[in-house]
Amino acid sequence: IGVGLVGFGIFFILFGMLLYFDTVLLAFGNILFLSGLLFIIGFRRTFTFFFQKQKMKGTSFFLGGVLIVLMRWPLLGMLLEAYGFVTLFRSFFPVAFGFLGSLVNIPMLSQV
Repeated sequence: IGVGLVGFGIFFILFGMLLYFDTVLLAFGNILFLSGLLFIIGFRRTFTFFFQKQKMKGTSFFLGGVLIVLMRWPLLGMLLEAYGFVTLFRSFFPVAFGFLGSLVNIPMLSQV
């Protein structure tokens, strides 16, 4: 359920950006993304992830961006969310890029 909610959340966010920052789609995507995150890792882990002392800057920008989108300022809200997202998940990016780099070792994908 959580992965599906996160997937639909990302879809609605991208679709809302494609339709010139449609406020309703962006707000719905944000709500689905955050609720999917709650379903995947649980309430306590989500709370401790977002409210760590060293991640408070990213959390404030990300959740502030969600609030600004809900108040119908989509462009400013998405800019704040993007900065907050990069700040929050900065430590995860090397792991993700390392995983993508290891995909070239798969026999069928290495030929592509």
